[in-house]
Amino acid sequence: MPECWDGEHDIETPYGMLHVVIRGAPKGNKPAILTYHDVGLNHKLCFNSFFHNEDMQEITKHFVVCHVDAPGQQIGASQMPQGYQYPTMDQLAGMLPSVVQHFGFKSILGIGVGAGAYILAKFALIFPDLVEGLVLLNIDPNGKGWIDWATGKLSGFTSALPDTVLPHLFSQEELMNNTELVQSYRQQINNTVNQVNLQLFWNMYNSRRDLEMNRTGTIINAKTLKCPVMLVVGDNAPAEEGVVECNSKLDPTNTTFLKMADSGGLPQLTQPGKLSEAFKYFLQGMGYMPSASMTRLARSRTASLTSGSSIESSRIRGFTHSDSNEGQVSHTMEVSC
Repeated sequence: MPECWDGEHDIETPYGMLHVVIRGAPKGNKPAILTYHDVGLNHKLCFNSFFHNEDMQEITKHFVVCHVDAPGQQIGASQMPQGYQYPTMDQLAGMLPSVVQHFGFKSILGIGVGAGAYILAKFALIFPDLVEGLVLLNIDPNGKGWIDWATGKLSGFTSALPDTVLPHLFSQEELMNNTELVQSYRQQINNTVNQVNLQLFWNMYNSRRDLEMNRTGTIINAKTLKCPVMLVVGDNAPAEEGVVECNSKLDPTNTTFLKMADSGGLPQLTQPGKLSEAFKYFLQGMGYMPSASMTRLARSRTASLTSGSSIESSRIRGFTHSDSNEGQVSHTMEVSC
């Protein structure tokens, strides 16, 4: 890989072109941080405020960052032609090896939100050797039942597309209060994302199948994520139940469940500093950035670990899992403001 690929790229894959943005240069043999946004967003709307946060910039000095935009979702994207068949969720995951190969990444650390989290989890299940770790926000491992699908279809006929997508992104409280963030994103989704392309991605996400994974030992030949995983969700977020269920399907010895208070549906927007700090601990647990300063959570008296037994907050640093219930409950970090 050349010294720096900084900038925008269109990568050819078996399932069509993929728009990616590279920030920074490769740092030795470290994995690349690869992001995948949620439906209704693109990498800028989903991750800009998070990656521009001061604490996150301390991390990105040590890694090259690769932002992936789902087909047709980037700002300024051309409208997909009539009759275009949008890639399935499996195919979207199958596009990513082309990105890894194109830039010569040895492996990736994935950060995905919602639909992007589902795609990265699917990618890690199919190509485990390419994924060193995953941070999955608002992942729902379940496919939609036909009643949910029909309800969504009907609401789509009566609502503008941004208003159909917003309840997927934000908590009921945020929507009811019509917060500044919700107002801003309603406008940006309407103005910066091609609505035809968004509808195609939205339809494909809503027709997804269950992520076929189960905790080892629960069923014969169970498949699960082999890499360290940090699951993140805001309290009362629309994806909360799905994230809890995903947690039950993962290996408790390498999974951390982070539930963030007062963060709404998109913690990377509302609590970027707290999420950055948790990501640093996650990286330290994997052996990266051993000398990075750990200030915010270390000082916080409200940071605690709970998983059926009390664990000192100082042990957040190593992500030690709880031994309660014979190790069957993955460790949980609750962060309050």
